[in-house]
Amino acid sequence: MTSSPVSGRTRHVNRHRSGQDNPRGTSGDGGVRGQIRRLRAEGGTYRSIAAAAGLAPATVHDIASGRRAPAPATSMSIAAVTTASLRRARVDAGGTRLRLRALHVMGHGSARIARALGVREMTVRAIVRGDVPTVSTSLRDQAAGLYDAWWDKRAPERDRFERAAATAARHRAIRGNWCAGAGLDDDQLDIPGYKPTAQWKPATGTGTAPDIKPPTHRNRSRANPRHPDKRAAVQNPAPEPGATQGRHSWP
Repeated sequence: MTSSPVSGRTRHVNRHRSGQDNPRGTSGDGGVRGQIRRLRAEGGTYRSIAAAAGLAPATVHDIASGRRAPAPATSMSIAAVTTASLRRARVDAGGTRLRLRALHVMGHGSARIARALGVREMTVRAIVRGDVPTVSTSLRDQAAGLYDAWWDKRAPERDRFERAAATAARHRAIRGNWCAGAGLDDDQLDIPGYKPTAQWKPATGTGTAPDIKPPTHRNRSRANPRHPDKRAAVQNPAPEPGATQGRHSWP
């Protein structure tokens, strides 16, 4: 007995179920998800891969988890990412860590530093603890600029809250035996593995550091879907002192 031929419709359904025509089911190393897995195995993170590809971290995460099928342009951007480009997007965190630790010696705590950089306080804490091996080039540059402005300036102590925060930052520097900016070699700071020979010493600086706020985005207006003739302003208020900004963080 001869078997009946399989119709084209049946072949299409079988191929679809097996994942051959479904981008979300693609798990081979030649696919986009395989490329992301390879980059992560080489030390990349969702954030660093996204930075190198010019995408949002959430986009890379959703593609890797199968929640989103990549567009052709997105696939090309991820395929173009190499280990070398990841290294350019992320740099060793040693120099940033030493700079932020030196600011603690002057009384600038993690919360104050985070407000000036426009990042979360937990991000600054992780860097100064040494839990973060790399940082983005943009964060490194921001931290370097802040360090240049504050390295020899004391944190303000205009009220009891600021005095308590400055005291806590100095005590943290003492416990960690962190040195002030005067003990750091600026020419060696960003070289991976650099360790200063100086230890903690009290530092009074040359004055009080100014308050620095990160650049804010302009408010934009958008149409109210229930009242098309009205405009609803999108407000982005500055964070309260001591507060942290809630943002998604991809590993």
